[in-house]
Amino acid sequence: MDVYNLSSVTQFILIGLSDLPEVRYPLFVVFAIIYQITLLGNGAILLAIVTERKIQTPMYFLLANLSLLDIFCPSATVPKMLKNLVTEDHSISFVGCALQLYFLVALAGTEVFLLAVMAYDRYVAICFPLQYSLIMTNARCVQLVSGTWAAGLLNSLLHTVSTFTLSFCKSNRVNQYYCDIPPVVALSCSSTYIAEVLLLLMGGIFGVGACLTTLISYIYIVSTILKIQSVEGKRKAFSTCASHLLVVCLFYGTTIFTYLRPSSSQHSPARDRLISMLYGVITPMLNPIIYSLRNTEVKGALRKVLCLRICSQKM
Repeated sequence: MDVYNLSSVTQFILIGLSDLPEVRYPLFVVFAIIYQITLLGNGAILLAIVTERKIQTPMYFLLANLSLLDIFCPSATVPKMLKNLVTEDHSISFVGCALQLYFLVALAGTEVFLLAVMAYDRYVAICFPLQYSLIMTNARCVQLVSGTWAAGLLNSLLHTVSTFTLSFCKSNRVNQYYCDIPPVVALSCSSTYIAEVLLLLMGGIFGVGACLTTLISYIYIVSTILKIQSVEGKRKAFSTCASHLLVVCLFYGTTIFTYLRPSSSQHSPARDRLISMLYGVITPMLNPIIYSLRNTEVKGALRKVLCLRICSQKM
């Protein structure tokens, strides 16, 4: 039901992935499985890092935070999406929509900053290996991670406030399966200039800044690796950052594909909603797979944790 009266906008209607029952139920099964794999995969990496003292280093402390983000980010949208797939009620309260948008934008922003910090960590490890322990101390690592979370939360607070102080008097149907800034702002009947400028400004400053930090770090990393004489030395150096580089490419690739595609009249809203899942649902599932397959220390820690659990169950 659409709402046109300013005072009566107390809820929004999320447009689901599909209204066809023959499609909705298979989608429910598929995304429920993906969500479970995401939780189990990232939870396993967290457990391995917490229990294995050998990998309790700055690099793995950052990886633990990435796993936390990959648990929280889909948890902000997937449970509601699954509910909408099997029920006729697609409504979300005004406050619920604001909270969902806040946490989603906060987690996405934090991940952008965290990937930049992880790139800097690999830059120091490969370009200044002898000074690594002096530069990336535990205290500095905690400060950097705390800064990423604080920046993500503050950035999201500004966007959420600017979005939900708008007046809503058009349709209350959000053209997405979750509350995101563009589809919610599109429903406003008041001036959206400030919200749009803030989105571009903050995205430009923080997003481009984090992206450049990541890019420059890897330019120096690749340059340093190419200067290594031995093939074995190059292989070892590259193996220490290969997993993170894959995650960075996956994150930015899916984000660009989701938000920076050229506009076209041929766009299908349903297809666009499916494409938006690349970042919010698929990427968090793939990240732990990438790290567990590419990183021998993570694989060893996971085997040790699994062995201990199996042995304890037998006893």
